[in-house]
Amino acid sequence: MTSLRLLPLALALAVAGIAPVRAQSLLELYESARAYDATWQSAKAQYDANLFRAEQARAGVLPSANLGAGLVRSNFESTVPQVDRGITTQSATISASQPLYRPANFATWEQGKRQVDLAQAQLTSASQDLIVRVSQAYFDVLAAQDTLAFVQAQKTAVGEQLESAKRNFEVGTSTITDTREAQARYDLVIAQEIAAENDLRVKKLALDSLVGKPNVKPNPLALPAAVPAPEPADVNAWVQQGEENSPAIRQAKTAVEIAQLETEKAKAGHLPTLDLTASYGVNRNPGGSASVPTSTRSNTASMGLSFNLPLFAGFATQNRIRETLSLEERAQADLEASRRAVAQAIRSAFFGLVSGQGQVKALEAAEASSLSALDANRLGYQVGVRINIDVLNSQSQLFQTKRDLAQARYNVLVGHLKLRQAAGTLLPEDLARLNALLAK
Repeated sequence: MTSLRLLPLALALAVAGIAPVRAQSLLELYESARAYDATWQSAKAQYDANLFRAEQARAGVLPSANLGAGLVRSNFESTVPQVDRGITTQSATISASQPLYRPANFATWEQGKRQVDLAQAQLTSASQDLIVRVSQAYFDVLAAQDTLAFVQAQKTAVGEQLESAKRNFEVGTSTITDTREAQARYDLVIAQEIAAENDLRVKKLALDSLVGKPNVKPNPLALPAAVPAPEPADVNAWVQQGEENSPAIRQAKTAVEIAQLETEKAKAGHLPTLDLTASYGVNRNPGGSASVPTSTRSNTASMGLSFNLPLFAGFATQNRIRETLSLEERAQADLEASRRAVAQAIRSAFFGLVSGQGQVKALEAAEASSLSALDANRLGYQVGVRINIDVLNSQSQLFQTKRDLAQARYNVLVGHLKLRQAAGTLLPEDLARLNALLAK
């Protein structure tokens, strides 16, 4: 009786254990990846470190203060007059300095400001890379799922064709060749199914490791899929956006500015420096000194200007200037190379996207044609004007076309993100637009 009473509870637990996992949207998985992905966390930590490094450069133009203290115990002996006593000397000094004219320090401060811009561009690049990596892994899983589904559907169709060939051979309406051809095609599809299952397993593991969640289930693409066209439709407009927004170009421009400031610092090696200094010191001898037997104390305060003019440094300054000018020229060359690379990446992404859209349309037409061809070959096989291999080839062509069409759609969706990444305009909000194309 006890086991019967517990049976409903056991059934409920079993149903809960096999309940389907809720599908997750692309935007949800991106937020999970931001909190888990080690590459992103490393980039964020580097960004924070760069900000603090930039703040360090400001110290060169701010006042500095130091406090020093000392305690000395000595013994004084004299025969005339007869003296033998210990002497304690206590001292404390506080000093401060404020740079008034230090061109190198001010150039370093300006470099620190540029380091903030550089850090921001680097973090933006890492953010866009994470968006593309998550999206690529997401659609890789969907593509692997579609491939497995198509292979399994093909296995079912080939299996039916194999049974038909066996029946026809038994009644004498076909030859053993039809049966062997169908069996060979069925064995091939079995091998393809095994490979597709393994590929799906690997793609799921890659997505899980990226977002930090086990058994992630992506939302499938809603069909019929409306694949959007790039907007604007002019590749030159995208190149212009890349010139203005690309993190790579912004980093290269900032590197040029930092190199120019480094040249200013080198030239400052010939310039004087001027600091405002102040100090206050106290010296005490509680038990007297060598010349005064009673307790003594002296206070010293000073304020003034410290001026320094470099005269000769063994030609180090001149050679340092030549070095920084060469580095500045290199930074300019790197900037031009970055501009060309970004423009090339944008054009490649744009034309790849346009080509992908054309492939989607062509494959949609090919899918309809392949389906019609399969129906025609099946009818022809039934009436005896087509042989078994014609039907098998038509089946393979149809499922291959379906697989290529699904992959082409995913490539176009990721291509939109890669185009925006190349132009430097990719934002998390772009994932929301892709979410609208996924089934709920």
